[in-house]
Amino acid sequence: MNLTEIKKILEENFNKEPYDGKRRNIVFWYDSDGEFTEEINELKLENAKVLHLTDRNSFYIKYILEKEDTTSNYLVFSPKPKPLPRENWLLDIEKYSTQFSTDKATVIMRNLGVKDETLRNVFKKHIKFFNNKERYKKFASYNIENYTEEKVEIGVLSSLCKLPIIDFELVVKTLLIEEIKGEDRYLEDINKFGDIDVFWSLVGKRYGYHLEERSLEQLMLMFLITSLSYSLEAKIPNTWEKFISSKKSDVIIFIDHFMSHTVDHEMYDAMANNMEKKLNIKEYTKKWDIEDYIKCDNFKAFDEEIISRLITNLVENTGEYENYRKIINRRKTTHWYNKLSNEYETLYYGMEILRLENELQKSIKGSTAYELVDNYTKTYYLFDYFYRKFYLAYDNIDNKDRFSELVHVIENTYTNWYLEELSMKWSQTIENELISDIRISGLTKQQDFYSQYVSPYIRNEERVFVIISDAFRYEAAVEFSDILNRDRRGKAELSFMQGVIPSYTKLGMATLLPHKKIEINDKSEVIVDGLNSSGTENRQKILLNYSADAVAIQYNHIKDMNRAEYKEIFDGKKLIYIYHNAIDTIGDKASTERDVFAAVEKTFGDLNNLIKSLVNNVSATNIFITADHGFIYRRSSLQEYNKIGKADVKAIDEGRRFILSEDKIEEQGLLTIPMNYLLGEERKINAIIPKGVTRFKVQGAGDNYVHGGGALQEIIIPVIKFKNIRKDEFKSSKVEVKLTNISRKITNRITYLEFFQTEKVEEKKTPIRLKLYFVDEEDNRISNENIIIADSRSSKPEERSFREKFTLKDQAYDKGKKYYLVMEDEDETVEKVYDKVPFMIDLAIVNDFGF
Repeated sequence: MNLTEIKKILEENFNKEPYDGKRRNIVFWYDSDGEFTEEINELKLENAKVLHLTDRNSFYIKYILEKEDTTSNYLVFSPKPKPLPRENWLLDIEKYSTQFSTDKATVIMRNLGVKDETLRNVFKKHIKFFNNKERYKKFASYNIENYTEEKVEIGVLSSLCKLPIIDFELVVKTLLIEEIKGEDRYLEDINKFGDIDVFWSLVGKRYGYHLEERSLEQLMLMFLITSLSYSLEAKIPNTWEKFISSKKSDVIIFIDHFMSHTVDHEMYDAMANNMEKKLNIKEYTKKWDIEDYIKCDNFKAFDEEIISRLITNLVENTGEYENYRKIINRRKTTHWYNKLSNEYETLYYGMEILRLENELQKSIKGSTAYELVDNYTKTYYLFDYFYRKFYLAYDNIDNKDRFSELVHVIENTYTNWYLEELSMKWSQTIENELISDIRISGLTKQQDFYSQYVSPYIRNEERVFVIISDAFRYEAAVEFSDILNRDRRGKAELSFMQGVIPSYTKLGMATLLPHKKIEINDKSEVIVDGLNSSGTENRQKILLNYSADAVAIQYNHIKDMNRAEYKEIFDGKKLIYIYHNAIDTIGDKASTERDVFAAVEKTFGDLNNLIKSLVNNVSATNIFITADHGFIYRRSSLQEYNKIGKADVKAIDEGRRFILSEDKIEEQGLLTIPMNYLLGEERKINAIIPKGVTRFKVQGAGDNYVHGGGALQEIIIPVIKFKNIRKDEFKSSKVEVKLTNISRKITNRITYLEFFQTEKVEEKKTPIRLKLYFVDEEDNRISNENIIIADSRSSKPEERSFREKFTLKDQAYDKGKKYYLVMEDEDETVEKVYDKVPFMIDLAIVNDFGF
């Protein structure tokens, strides 16, 4: 810097308006290296006088500035270093003056607004760092307040790691991520332009790293082993003990933040997987009891071992189902659950099938047709539901091999026991009780759907929507009814009808239409009131005979329509039938029948969106969702003994599960049911169906997915009545969770808090998932995170209670300040904070806690 540049800077300073009520500007310049001792005499300032400070004239200068001339601007120049405060006669004046210097460190400090002269050495040490404009710009962007040596060092490290904020935790995490990726660019920059010794010193101070070897890999081991020691109930192996930090709280919080980060958790997983191999964690998990590590989620090996043990126990049918449920539920809030959710759900639904079998003592009960139907709609349908959920999860597992034995057990239980036992008992009941008239007293019949459900609305001149989803069976409707009550404002009520036999599409669809007479002609057409009922156009003609304001339409035709298009179709209409087909389309083809359970899930989405569109676009109020028939599906291949030869009769129509014929046959393994219950006495047509879940030997379509017979899965037809109601009482809301601790004072770095789910999950009360953590007044996180999943349907208060363990950072806490427990709703995108509870933290001992 030359004298011209110096003059320009000084004059800019003197031209500034004095601040803090001062009348003038005084600037002190200590030229500690004596670079400008001679040139200073040439310096002429337009708006300031120059005073030369020597060893002997301090008092004189003080007199000039405070007595002789109290209005002029002054530059006080000294060719020597600034004296210590106790030796500085002008210290009181300097306090309301500014400092000027030509050495780099001072210029940097001045530009950054650093007034503490004791920091000059740390800035001087990092001159090489600050010489780069980009690095300086990044450092300056942090807008550090109340500079300290440590803040400067962390600012340098943060800049070299290109962080958006100054944060040592982020520095450490960034360097660990680089190590995981096999890179070292940031570490090299710290070695070149920062101070690696300071980095390791801070790691020791913050996280208690005390190993001789300064290695990021060793640091990873320290973090993971220390964090593990916090939640592991078993004794830590001796060889690991040297890695346990004395700063457990901050290590635990570091790992907790790392593994729960929305982006960086993938890097945590890579680090943990690598260290898991080095530590041979898998071998230890085999020795330890599950209860020893039920709370541990540092390593994936814990979950893998839990899954393996549960598979073994379920295969061996040890019967501890309640314990298995608790284990799975406890893992839901842990780190690796999301990656292994399909494995856990496969276990859960497999367990539920075996539990239900055990609960029923392997016995299907019901002495009459009505009792069997009643038991099916209340309990037995759960086998079909659990089986569907089991395979939905299983199909998404990458490593299916280890589940092979469990799949075999589930197939054997569901297919060879439940389906066979229920269907054969039902067939026997038909044979004994219903063979001459299939209608069960006390049940609504599918052929009465229109007169029972729809006609009252038409008579009252109210608009009514009927959605018919092909093959939408009862167990799926139970789940969808819950979905509607959860997602839609209004009320969904589920009932059921006894479906027609044979349970195939043409006949089922016809019976749902208004009719006086149903016939089946020699072309196998189902005729309703003299009109062919196949196809949407024909069905609309039939509907128009019962209401002039009727329309029939396919879901695929309207699914992408906008509000105006909806209004054009439905405005002024009173009777609307909408046909949806996702399940049967997939199930009826051999190449896709394996995906039928995924088609059920798609159906949920389709129907939910359709109902939303009807409500929002045309203010639909009264909506029915029903089906033409249900279905039977098994995953395992059929054997020859699961099939029966076709009856030697002249068929009017036929499928894998039925034959329609004028002939009547009495043959072992078959049931002949007269169709006069539906078609009347004019023509003698019989439905010939296999007993149980046997299929006819037919070429073509798939074997595993079938309908057409008389099994309960095929003929229990759901009817969901959805009433759109705008009142708030019919709007679903999440259950409440309350902190139950009376005290709002924390006196220990480890603290336990109690929470209570105030109401059970039911029709209009839905689960809530909360993330819990502590913050200070500036919203800086000061604790680990905990997850609560409040989804209990129990009426027992003790089953809706939670006890969570919190660990606070190892730092000083001011009992005069407020700290907050934040309860964050993870499913919300805008208003995430569910509750914010103020606390006082008063720790008697500031140093870290022991275990």
